[in-house]
Amino acid sequence: MTHILAFGTYNSRKHPRVGILIDGLRRNGCEVTEINRPLNISTAGRVEVLKHPWKLFGFARTLLSLWRQLSKDARIWVRENGRPDAVLIGYMGHFDVLLAHHIFHSTPLILDHLIFAGDTAKDRGADGVKVRLLNKLDRMAIDAATLVLVDTEEHQAMLQHDDQSLVVPVGATDEWFQAQHSNTGEQEGVIFFGLYTPLQGTTVIAEALVLLAKEGIRPRITMIGTGQDYPKVRSRLEQLDNVKFIEWVEPEELPGMVASHAISLGIFSTTPKGLRVVPNKVYQSMAAGCAVVTSDTPPQRRAVSDGVTLVPPGDARSLADTLKNLITDRSALLEAEQKSSGSAVRFTASEVSRPLASWLQQL
Repeated sequence: MTHILAFGTYNSRKHPRVGILIDGLRRNGCEVTEINRPLNISTAGRVEVLKHPWKLFGFARTLLSLWRQLSKDARIWVRENGRPDAVLIGYMGHFDVLLAHHIFHSTPLILDHLIFAGDTAKDRGADGVKVRLLNKLDRMAIDAATLVLVDTEEHQAMLQHDDQSLVVPVGATDEWFQAQHSNTGEQEGVIFFGLYTPLQGTTVIAEALVLLAKEGIRPRITMIGTGQDYPKVRSRLEQLDNVKFIEWVEPEELPGMVASHAISLGIFSTTPKGLRVVPNKVYQSMAAGCAVVTSDTPPQRRAVSDGVTLVPPGDARSLADTLKNLITDRSALLEAEQKSSGSAVRFTASEVSRPLASWLQQL
């Protein structure tokens, strides 16, 4: 049996991707052990550190403390069990993979590289030397890895031709599928959840909701999250009494909350990054049984067009018209919900991890 060590400071509670991979590998016949010391900093927090170097010292102290513990744990484990067949470095593992490269030497390292640090910082407004330094960090992390996991072909194209890589969709955890089946009430209303960043296109969502309200269509709207565009969105929607803002929902509560809504919103931006991704919440919302509306981009069209309703990126009018149709036509809504949940079965942990398991079996 192939023995994999999941290693690093990943936090699967906040960022479930690595948990999906671990779960999926186990279901595909691999033995997976975790050596994990979670770093309790969000993606936004890590990007903030990378954008503002003076914040790096506090981050470095925390990281080094966790690394000392990880190094000790890893050496004890290897002494007792021998070397693993491969080491999996979880999401946001730019630094962890460098430590793993030092500890595990010739053992194959698998880096789950969903986020290019330079690309993400640029999407959130950084430029110049900061982006160049972050691009350098991306390259160091990728060079340290044996295999790089990305979530779309567009992200794969950002790698160099000699980088060994594999496209593995993000997928959804069991909790999201369970939320669909445990939801006993009738789904109603529209929900958005995520960071208010340019990638998400929350200003497009706000404009679409205003257009709907002008036509007298005011469904229950739940907006979950915060971020740089939050004040602008909140100001634009402050006159609408059908919109509820929630800044944070615990990860354990989010699937059930999303599953109680009829329609879930994906992303709608026109930024370069926005045109390269299929966001986690699209897979999660499909698993929860919602009708999903998101932008018509090459990666989303390729991955989920059979399970979602696509609208042109950045087009508030098209988004408003699509929502109007789903809200006012019950049969259209039911069809969209069925299409969503039917397609979601392709994105369970077992299914999305199958290509990685096949790669590991060839070691």
